[in-house]
Amino acid sequence: MNARLSAPQLSGPIETTQCDYETVESATEVLFDRLGQLVKMPFFKYYKVDLFRECPFWAEDGLCMQRTCAVESMDESDVPEHWRAEALSRIKTSSDPNAHRYPGCYYSDSDFCFLDDDTSEDSQYIDLTLNPESFTGYAGDSAHRVWSAIYKENCFGLTERTLPDAEQAPTIGGSIAPIALEGKDKLEEEGECTEKRVYYRIISGMHASISTHLCYEYLDQSTGEWGPNLLCFVRRVASHPERLQQIYFNTVLLLRALTRLEPYLAAYDIRTGDSKADSETKQMLTSVMDIAKRVGRFDERGLFKGENAELMKEQFKATFRNVSLIMDCVGCDKCRLWGKIQTSGVGTALKILFELDDRALNPKRNPNLLQRSEIVALVNSLHRFTESLHMTGKFREMWAESEGKGPGMKSWG
Repeated sequence: MNARLSAPQLSGPIETTQCDYETVESATEVLFDRLGQLVKMPFFKYYKVDLFRECPFWAEDGLCMQRTCAVESMDESDVPEHWRAEALSRIKTSSDPNAHRYPGCYYSDSDFCFLDDDTSEDSQYIDLTLNPESFTGYAGDSAHRVWSAIYKENCFGLTERTLPDAEQAPTIGGSIAPIALEGKDKLEEEGECTEKRVYYRIISGMHASISTHLCYEYLDQSTGEWGPNLLCFVRRVASHPERLQQIYFNTVLLLRALTRLEPYLAAYDIRTGDSKADSETKQMLTSVMDIAKRVGRFDERGLFKGENAELMKEQFKATFRNVSLIMDCVGCDKCRLWGKIQTSGVGTALKILFELDDRALNPKRNPNLLQRSEIVALVNSLHRFTESLHMTGKFREMWAESEGKGPGMKSWG
């Protein structure tokens, strides 16, 4: 690409979807604005999470002690009464015969990730607007170990040569390198099926989105100033077009899941005690849903079909569940928080698309189908992806203004 041109402008159909890049681009700014308003509403900005659960895979001693890694919790008395532990303790999640319980978390057979136990003493409410995803400086062996586990232990048995070297592994909260686990061509050469490609694209897209945020909300440690770091974005994301592609793919996937959830959300109790905010939340959610119906064109019926469909789905679920558990090994509280939210958000979308039919999504038949935390994670994750696309647009403008000048800029394109 000529250095004087703007960032790679993707066009044409988005693989494995029924949507194209132009359609997503046309809706990005409106969607970003409306989701930005929605996630500031009381129902969507309070998230209950356990940030103290021990890493189940190894003894984690790489805790980040920097102030930027810290999370500010809130007093439970400040959240609506019917959300509190006393009310949650009356919900008999353990009565589900398909629930598999572990210390502080559990999953049901239909879940694609482990869910935090809301009744756990270590679970706490977080105001997400006070703890935004941003650069924290968390890096080193601890961060490398987390991503190495994701790449090497959760890739459907891919050979070593297809995985990144240790020094290429991204660092959480610092210079995350959203390495695409497999390019489309290589996957097809090795005979990988569509389901595996979808899995790789989801993981790569999550990393690409996180990287975009961290490059945009970047702390220059030499000056102490925060701001967009164009070179960081060029190196980590833009110089690898497939990484940008995965952000679009994940956005369409989440929009489709939100569309399928429409009747359930329409009947869901979103009361927070602030009637004006609750009314605005409903209106904004309807507005977002209108866009989701137009843009979220993904046919989930095309996956997990054929002779080994159920076996592949179970492998897919088990693999993604492991990723959700690995997030408990992140030594930076803020990075762990947003890692858990986005893993849960994508996992919720996968459950909606591949495990729940219209009968199950009937709010009258299944009023307690999803935890509030799953809905909050889904919407906040969608906001993360659309914000990544918004930030990509801002980086394009910065690139155009710079006209490709400066050290390292020629690497874009």
